[in-house]
Amino acid sequence: MTPLPITHHTLSTALGLGLAEHAAALHDGRSGLQPCDFPDVTLPGWIGVVRGLDDVRLPDALSDWNCRNHRLAWLGLQQDGFADAVAQARDRWGAHRVAVLLGTSTSGIYETELAYRRRDDGPAGPNSGALPADFRYGETHNTGALGRFVAAALGLAGPTWVVSTACSSSAKVYASAQRLIEAGCIDAAVVGGVDSLCLTTLYGFNALELFSPDICRPWDANRSGLSLGEAAAFGLLQREASEPPAGWLLGCGETSDGHHMSSPHPEGVGAIAAMRMALADAGVAPEAIDYINLHGTATPGNDASEDRAVGAVFGDRVLGSSTKGATGHTLGAAGGVEASLSLLAIREGLMPGGLHRLTPDPDLHIAYLGENRHAPVRRVLSNSFGFGGSNASLVFGGQP
Repeated sequence: MTPLPITHHTLSTALGLGLAEHAAALHDGRSGLQPCDFPDVTLPGWIGVVRGLDDVRLPDALSDWNCRNHRLAWLGLQQDGFADAVAQARDRWGAHRVAVLLGTSTSGIYETELAYRRRDDGPAGPNSGALPADFRYGETHNTGALGRFVAAALGLAGPTWVVSTACSSSAKVYASAQRLIEAGCIDAAVVGGVDSLCLTTLYGFNALELFSPDICRPWDANRSGLSLGEAAAFGLLQREASEPPAGWLLGCGETSDGHHMSSPHPEGVGAIAAMRMALADAGVAPEAIDYINLHGTATPGNDASEDRAVGAVFGDRVLGSSTKGATGHTLGAAGGVEASLSLLAIREGLMPGGLHRLTPDPDLHIAYLGENRHAPVRRVLSNSFGFGGSNASLVFGGQP
């Protein structure tokens, strides 16, 4: 593919709001995870909560969209001058030539969870099932609502859609944007993802026996599952940059192995194909990658599968780590979060060490970083692997 400039990007996670706070946290080796205290959740475990989210209020003109997920999106859009950068792109290309392509997993389902507590107790009897009149499914819970909300918030009128392929969602939209720009359908795209904590996510992953009572420990011999987080991450891709960009999208790889509804292929067949496709798309050999941001959820099966897949493509030559020990697993926002973290690694000359690993797993063999390493980072490969065998790998660079 022709390298595509990422002119601006931002992220808001449990580590902080915006790029500066994330860079500082990465350098300090700091985690944003805390013991689970989400309202009405009585589970042992750790979560990543975005600071200040409970105090966010949407503008009156956007009040119909009010839900935790859209408040998080709004908070994220205000960081690093991102909304202003999009406004400049809108003026440059025209509102109809700027797409909004985002990923989410649960969208505004928390608003529905709250609405169910207020069901009607009318003539039909207690808990007759009627939801409150002020509940707006289409503007909150509906998966596509995220894209329509962000488009409305930014005044954009280009193609708008939301990808929901679990944990690969907001990585896949980078590839979608690249294809639309290459086809001449658009000139710029807002990409990324937003996912917020809710009861369905926390209790659902606990029911799958994937939510760890311990803090998540990617690549640890005693890892027992993931820690969940919430996040908003956005990137602005443009056909041409009018100033030096934040980084470049060099290659994309997408596959679907369909191995199992919730378990990865044990040998990483789809992951191998996605990584090789991304490298080929970027026109680089495996040894041209300086750092791999691993999907690394800290579940026994995922880390073992990804270790085999990365080993098949890179051997043990390329350094990699998971940043989910810092942010938690932000599900549909994870690909966008880790795209921004990859661009920060390039900007800062920092390969962030994976947090919380106490005992290296002797059965995992790739070159896993347990502590920060400062060195020039020219190219990063970022992995995002979702339920159902949906795999996405992206290559980012500091130069085209």
